[in-house]
This record gives sequence, structure tokens and C-alpha cells, in this order.
Amino acid sequence: MAKHFYDRPGKVSLDAISTEPPRGAAKDAAVQRVAALGEELFELQDLLWGARTHALLIVLQGRDAAGKDGAIKTVAGALNPRGTVVTSFGVPTPEELGHDFLWRVHRHAPRKGEVALFNRSHYEDVLVVRVHELAPRSLWAERYGHINDFEELLAEHDTIVLKFFLHIDRDEQKKRLVERENDPRKAWKLNVRDWQERDYWDAYTRANEEAIGRCASKRAPWIVVPANAKWYRNLVVAETVVETLRPYRKVWRARLDALEAEGRKELAAYRRAKKR
Repeated sequence: MAKHFYDRPGKVSLDAISTEPPRGAAKDAAVQRVAALGEELFELQDLLWGARTHALLIVLQGRDAAGKDGAIKTVAGALNPRGTVVTSFGVPTPEELGHDFLWRVHRHAPRKGEVALFNRSHYEDVLVVRVHELAPRSLWAERYGHINDFEELLAEHDTIVLKFFLHIDRDEQKKRLVERENDPRKAWKLNVRDWQERDYWDAYTRANEEAIGRCASKRAPWIVVPANAKWYRNLVVAETVVETLRPYRKVWRARLDALEAEGRKELAAYRRAKKR
């Protein structure tokens, strides 16, 4: 599976990373694999929910029309709605602007047992803010450190953090934007700003490269996903999430066994007391 995994700070070149599936990847096989991964993900989420020892945060970033909604649908569609929360971050509200830039994000971080999916995130404050000069460089440049500290705080409190950048090229983006115009089911997504933002393609490339390069860590890694092909994007995201959660299976199972034993003990004591 072709993906680019970053778990330490370093230089990132998006232009050097293909947006296409690797040669030999087959759509039919990928679709079947995603279905099987969905079943395993549901099982792992059930253990996560029951054990309540960890939380999972999935961050999805990408250019307009990169497929964030589609990726979320793939992951969330395999999960039990109980314990699953999806949050989209748009233009900050007046209330949000009255706080520090992480306030609106931190309040949506998952509780233990929950899965949270972010459609865009705290990274907009070093992307849009940077590209459109909504704040001075002296301000947004400090935010990389704040972001790293925030994600480290989440990890210290047993939140599993995965950050995906959905990587598409200019031609694919244009194709998808045109498709939105011609598809009545997606026309509601039409936004002239999506076309205007294409004028800043290179600036966003540099901003995304620096965000990934400066905010990659072992406990909050970045995964750059070749996303021109939606079926391959779904495979990479689903497989990465499942592979990350698998090592916790024994921990969560042991916790559930302990809870079951304690429950049986309390029930037995209750029944003995009733017989007296």
C-alpha cells in the first residue's frame, strides 16, 4: 500500500509524492478489502467503547474537493454512531475568535471510549490564515509549537491521534469541481471561493508542506494519502486506522474481562444478600 508516513519533523515535498494509486492496485480488490476492514473496525471500536481507556482522533485535511467528506463517510459508515462524533471546522464564529485558536478545537476532542473525526481542524490556523495573511507571520508561526503541545497533551491522556492529508493534483480538483456543478446531488456544495482558492495553489502547497513537516510526531503522525482515486484513498485511510488500533485489542479485551469479572462478583454478592 503506497502511503507516505511522517512521524518526525522533517522536510516534506508534496510535488514529489504521487497522487495516483500505485501500479498494480486494483479497484475491485480494494473495495472488497475496505468492506472487510470496516467489519474489523466496528469490532475494534466496540472494544474501545467498552474499555474506555483510550480515545481516537482522526484529522482529515486536504485541498477543496480532496475527498474529506468521502473519507469520513467510509470510516464513520463502519462505526457505531454511539460514540462517534464528526466535526467540521469552517470560518471561526465571533465567539470562537474571542478565544485562543485552539479553544474551538479542544472542546471537540473525544472523550475516552469515543471516536472523533475532524473535517479540517486546528491546522487551518497555519494554512488559510497564512496564505491569506489573516494574521501576521509572528503570530501564526508560533502556532506550530502550540499545535505540537496540544497534540502531545491529547496523546498523554491516551488519545490516539491520526492525521491524514488527502493529496490530489490540480487536474483532479478541477474535474471534481466541475462535476459538482453538473450533479444536482452535489450542487449545494458549489462555492465560488473553491475556484478562487485555486489561484493560491502553490502557496497552499508550501503551507501544507510546512505544517506536515513541523507537526509530525510518533504520537501524532501525518499520513499523506494519494487521493486522486477515491477507492484507493478509502483503502489507505481504512487500513491505516485499523492497523493503528489492532495493537490495543489485547489491552481493551483484558479491561473488558476485568469489568465482566467485577460485574459478576457484584451480582453474586447481591443475590447472596437477597437470600438472607
